[in-house]
Amino acid sequence: MSARIFVMFNLSSVTKNRVIMKDLKFKTNINCGGCVSKVTPVLNAAEGVCEWMVDTANKDKVLTVKTESLSASEVIATVERAGFKAQPI
Repeated sequence: MSARIFVMFNLSSVTKNRVIMKDLKFKTNINCGGCVSKVTPVLNAAEGVCEWMVDTANKDKVLTVKTESLSASEVIATVERAGFKAQPI
């Protein structure tokens, strides 16, 4: 029996100006709740990350990051600082 962990964090604030957000998706090795708890403070503290979620039930452990300013390489560097790998998909 496999457990399904789906976590989403919304860090954006409401502004009067409309901001164009982009969704960046990555294949990761963030496998379980323990992994999510390890990456959570790093992604929550990353400037430019407005919202993120990891689908650990997906075979690719897909991380989706909503951002208005970060590039894929900046997100990858952030994930790597937490000790995980990420590849754009």
